[in-house]
Amino acid sequence: MHRKPASESPHRSSTDDSLRKERAKSDDEVERRNDRAANMADAVVERARDEADEVLRVARDVEQRSPNPAQAQARGVADATIRHQRADADEKLADERRERTRALAALFALERELTDHHLLAERTRADVALKNRDDFLGMVAHDLRGFMGEIALRAALVVRASSEARGDARMRDLGEGIQRSTAGMKRLVGDLLDIAAIEAGRLQVQPAADDLARVLRDAAEPFRAAAGTKGIALELDDAPGTVFALFDHDRVIQVLGNLVGNAIKFTPSGGRITFSLRERGDEVQIAVADTGVGIPADKLEHVFEGYTQLSPSDRRGLGLGLYIARSLVEAQRGRIWATSVPGAGSEFTFTLPRA
Repeated sequence: MHRKPASESPHRSSTDDSLRKERAKSDDEVERRNDRAANMADAVVERARDEADEVLRVARDVEQRSPNPAQAQARGVADATIRHQRADADEKLADERRERTRALAALFALERELTDHHLLAERTRADVALKNRDDFLGMVAHDLRGFMGEIALRAALVVRASSEARGDARMRDLGEGIQRSTAGMKRLVGDLLDIAAIEAGRLQVQPAADDLARVLRDAAEPFRAAAGTKGIALELDDAPGTVFALFDHDRVIQVLGNLVGNAIKFTPSGGRITFSLRERGDEVQIAVADTGVGIPADKLEHVFEGYTQLSPSDRRGLGLGLYIARSLVEAQRGRIWATSVPGAGSEFTFTLPRA
């Protein structure tokens, strides 16, 4: 079983990485500004020294013109005093800089500690809230599944009774309608549970060696029936008789269901959906192509993102199917991508490792 620990949530890792990068940028900026301030201070001191040296030079030139030995001796004493005072001033300046650097470092460390403490507290609160949400979602989903199971059972009994009695066709239609509705509700609840698992880094798959060609052939019939309700033909290209790969049977059926469901939404009546299976080196490629409306080029790279719709006014689903499909494929060490020609159709291809 492949299972990501909860600590490896993709959003959590991305957030942590962003925080580390921003912190490094902040540290570099602080260091750069400190260096610039120190250089500016050195420039001011150096300029003041140059001006003072120029005044002393002029004064010495004047004194050198005087033959008085006492003045020369006094000048020597004054120069020695100035050099001593300058050395003392330099040492004092260096001490002040060191003290300022220590104070800034201590203040910076304190500020960072407080910030980290605040971020940790906020993260803890967010984790608790997410856990509570997931627990609540799981509980509600469990209860909903129980209710839907009972509804589906009763609908099946209605359909069976109407068929056996060869009587009320309306009763049979109602029963079949209930069955379709409960199947849709089950899919929606399953999608919500998968989204919660993906966000928490707990999406589970159980890959095993199996004949992918057989799975594809078995899945084609119910998918063909679903497409037929909209007047869309579903075809299965000639595929190798046996192709063994490593995959989770139920999850691959779920991926195919999401891709076919997406194709049915955007393919008009009279269109066509085609399954194909190809062996490519150490991978197996499965493609679902349609003759639908296609996807604009600027939207194509975003179709696998969660809650993404081709148009803000589009209300055909929650925009989760392709996001879940990508997560399921990647959890099985596969890849998924899409190509499209607007107005001519789209093709979604995913890979699985060969057994």
